[in-house]
Amino acid sequence: MSEGVARTGRRVRVLQGIGLSLMVLLAGRLAYLQSVDSDAYAAAADANTIREVVTPAPRGLILDDAGRPLVQNRTQLQITVDRTALSRQPDRGGAVLARLGRVLGTSADDLRAQIRPCGPGVTAPCWNGSPYQPVPVAVDVDSRVAMQVLEFRERFPGVEAISVSVRNYPQEGKANLAHVLGYLQPADEKDVAAQKEAGLRDPRLGAANLVGRAGLEKQYDSLLRGAPGVTRVTVDHLGHVLSTVEAAAPRPGNNLLTSIDAKVQAIAERALAEGIERARTVPDYRGRKYAADSGAIVVLDSTNGAVVAMAGAPTFNLSDWVGGIDAKTYARLVSDKAGTPLLARPYAAADPPGSLFKVISTAAAAKAGYDLNKTYPCPSSYTVGNQTFKNYESQAHGYITLARALEVSCDTVFYKIAHEMWLRDGGEKPVADPADPMQRMAEIFGLGRPTGIDLPGEIGGRIASREFKQSYWEQTREATCGRAEAANTDRAAVYGDDAARAAFLHQLDRENCIDGAKWRAGDAVNFSIGQGDTMTTPLQMARVYAAIANGGTLWRPRVAQAELTPDGDVVRTFSPVSDGKVDVAPKVLKYLLAALEGTARNGTAAGVFAGWPLVEMPAGAKTGTAERFGEDPTSWFVGFAGPEGDRSRYVAVMTVSQGGTGSGTSGPGVRAVLSAMLGVDRAAVWPNGLPPALPGRVEEQDGGE
Repeated sequence: MSEGVARTGRRVRVLQGIGLSLMVLLAGRLAYLQSVDSDAYAAAADANTIREVVTPAPRGLILDDAGRPLVQNRTQLQITVDRTALSRQPDRGGAVLARLGRVLGTSADDLRAQIRPCGPGVTAPCWNGSPYQPVPVAVDVDSRVAMQVLEFRERFPGVEAISVSVRNYPQEGKANLAHVLGYLQPADEKDVAAQKEAGLRDPRLGAANLVGRAGLEKQYDSLLRGAPGVTRVTVDHLGHVLSTVEAAAPRPGNNLLTSIDAKVQAIAERALAEGIERARTVPDYRGRKYAADSGAIVVLDSTNGAVVAMAGAPTFNLSDWVGGIDAKTYARLVSDKAGTPLLARPYAAADPPGSLFKVISTAAAAKAGYDLNKTYPCPSSYTVGNQTFKNYESQAHGYITLARALEVSCDTVFYKIAHEMWLRDGGEKPVADPADPMQRMAEIFGLGRPTGIDLPGEIGGRIASREFKQSYWEQTREATCGRAEAANTDRAAVYGDDAARAAFLHQLDRENCIDGAKWRAGDAVNFSIGQGDTMTTPLQMARVYAAIANGGTLWRPRVAQAELTPDGDVVRTFSPVSDGKVDVAPKVLKYLLAALEGTARNGTAAGVFAGWPLVEMPAGAKTGTAERFGEDPTSWFVGFAGPEGDRSRYVAVMTVSQGGTGSGTSGPGVRAVLSAMLGVDRAAVWPNGLPPALPGRVEEQDGGE
């Protein structure tokens, strides 16, 4: 008995020891938490109970060169619902949403869907902003609707009618400018991460904030957005707001002064639209009407690269993006059938430049040793092997200079020179390091790469070359050979019912299947007149001619001129950026300039400039008609002129895809723009033909965003 009692006593003492040890450990941990780690846990507790509500700042304005607003803000009435206030109501806001739905012409279920937080498994509509701020459920509402909410607050607890700032587009002179200005959309995770990584002024960018998605709105987003307002609130464990800790008001974004002139822009857009309509409805001298499916126009200041006007067609309405674009409208903007209106054709689409390329071929010929004072044959056609290449309209001009070849746009002069250069490089068996003078000159003038304009989405185009052809052949050989083999059995099934077209395409596929990587004589002669695989944007061609007009400087095109405070003070200016001088002799550039002026006087552009005071105000031009198999020809036209003492200051390029001839379709549009800028046959947009003076320079900076 005594032994059992002893064992029990020992067990009790062991248990007492374990319990005492646990109590000591717990006491020590409590003391540690209260003393050593108290600050960390207090901060964690605060983090669990304090939330930030970010209020976006009013975006800065985008202004034209005279300070006229291209993009501004307007006040819009919105109806918002406070989710926290609804959650405190007995029915969790069911009755309020039902009453509000009747006012707004919708259902309580639709409103409830709008205010629920977005997340995994939650499809739109939903709210992707902070759960602690009111959710907009109706935007741009009529003032009478807003008054129903404001006058009967007791019937709508948690519902407010507020004024907010949204984007507005004055369209001075009906200028659209959509592809240059761009639009806004809600921020996503990538935007938030990019802001934090860059350390920009808005590290708390949230999904409810709007950011630039295209054009200047994207390029200069941080400049325009400003600093958000931040309200810190305490919330309970259910997420209900208890109190406001602090509130900082938003700071408006700065304004962006551009080189765009709204009046010139409106004239340019109208000229482009009229050119497209003219091509579609007015028969040319042969009675042809054209598809004219799209186009673009670019106006540059050749002395500094400033973009005076820029437009593409088809275009779109920027107001469609205010408040969020609907799926049907967006689908139309990216539809091939509608002509992809969202595509910025001045700098994000490319086509063969046609005869506008001949200035590059002439410069290459001069650099390769061809005498600019010598005459060259211009027959109606030129034969290479078993293939005959014709002049446009098969016209012959006898022996002429290279300058006259530019004036009358003689193809065969350039065919012969390109063929001779190809033979010097070894022809079908090229030398180890072919000179390819015309390709090198295209690179010298900046083709084959982006111009560096301060707009997102620019493409670099393409220079047709031996390297490109090899790469393209490797990528497409399997498909090409497959078509050729299938067509041996049923040609119509592969190429369609047009027998002549099918025969041509079948022969082309068979040749390309075997040795499509070779740079042939036909490739070389096509390249010399801007045909074949070479692709350039209208902006690139405007830059080429601006370099000729200004004596050889490749200015980087720029739209932004200055950053201004909301009060109009200059923060910084964006100075012109040069990409250097083209490697072309000054005498050659002067020769080209004189030849282009001859084109306007007595060449292919003489009809366009009929009645222009060419003696007092010389003008230059070049026409282009680029042909593609199975399509109508694409129209190109470049013209330049300037005020007294600066006769080649402004360069305008217009192109219409499948629009016919350069002089017939695009030429009148270019003349209309230059006439308005310089006051020929109409009042001048600018006094003395010069743009408004830039505000005082505070700090010159070459960079963009």
